[in-house]
Amino acid sequence: MVKKAVMMCILALLFPYIITLAWTGKIEEQKKVPIMTSGKKIILDRKGGQSYMDVEEYLPGVVAKQMPADYGKEALRAQAIIARTYIYGKMNGQNEIKESGLHMEYLEEKQMEKLWGSESFIASYQAVEDAVRSTAGTVMMYDGKLIDPLFHRASTGKTRAGDENHPYLQSADCSRDVEAEGFLTVAAFSREDFAGKINQISGAVPVTAEQIPESCQIILRDEGGYVGQVQIGTKVYTGEEIQYALGLPSPSYGFEEYEGGVRAVCQGIGHGYGMSQYGARCKAEEGWTAEKILPYFYKNIVLISE
Repeated sequence: MVKKAVMMCILALLFPYIITLAWTGKIEEQKKVPIMTSGKKIILDRKGGQSYMDVEEYLPGVVAKQMPADYGKEALRAQAIIARTYIYGKMNGQNEIKESGLHMEYLEEKQMEKLWGSESFIASYQAVEDAVRSTAGTVMMYDGKLIDPLFHRASTGKTRAGDENHPYLQSADCSRDVEAEGFLTVAAFSREDFAGKINQISGAVPVTAEQIPESCQIILRDEGGYVGQVQIGTKVYTGEEIQYALGLPSPSYGFEEYEGGVRAVCQGIGHGYGMSQYGARCKAEEGWTAEKILPYFYKNIVLISE
């Protein structure tokens, strides 16, 4: 009876651990094999104190925020290299940087579980962590320097060419991006609402509701359909200024009169520079590896392991 009582006490003490292991065992087991450390630290300067985390340990939370976990192994690996390249670039040769200086979003495990749902959490977490682990230390360089690894969710069908400071950004075909969820969006505005939003732009010359949409004219587009310049009233704006003012998902848009107001018809998701995440997903489905996907979007780059 004494032995039985002792065993019951032991089981009672172990019960919470057994339940936790049954739910998170796969993740906890994986954590016993640490991701390769880089020696580069993120200073977590958050409320309530300050602590450190290795870049490789930090990256899964970044990739989880930046790309859907179901985009495939090789697309996730490409995104992990992009995120690492960005962080190393921000470090500017140093071995540590404050998290607040990165200006990037990060997900804790509880936030990941909320994003993916309890049933998909473990598989999604492992996919993201494997992407980081399998690319540990790998970054992109051009002409001996870390690149600015711009990326977006889906292009208009072609990515955009960069300026003289981004010679590795050349237009790349992404014809399947039209299949991406949210590729085509339509936003309707009353004339008054449209004029009000434009007038909130810093330095804007006041435009009246009566001038909308007749005074809206696209002056410049690139080959991907992205707006470079647009005139509204007497002032010329950049495509991005109008995109942000109207809350559009992309700077590829056009205006048309609609039910006494105006509507913006928009294509793509994001600025259109660098890697199209949906395009990377499609390439991965075709059997491309991250090592082949990245040079497709960033021309003449070199992948190195630091």
